[in-house]
Amino acid sequence: MADDTRKTGKTDRDRINISQDYELDDWARKFGVSREELRKAVETVGPMADDVRRHLGK
Repeated sequence: MADDTRKTGKTDRDRINISQDYELDDWARKFGVSREELRKAVETVGPMADDVRRHLGK
């Protein structure tokens, strides 16, 4: 099912959905990494933003 960009909330803000290009771009920019680095981090530690942040050392 496609991500509904009109519905946002805490759960949505805490997870990184690498299947959505706009999310991949936003999070990569936020963490200061490439899209590929972000994708690998999510594949390694999962989609939770705090886990990815720690993994990336940000």
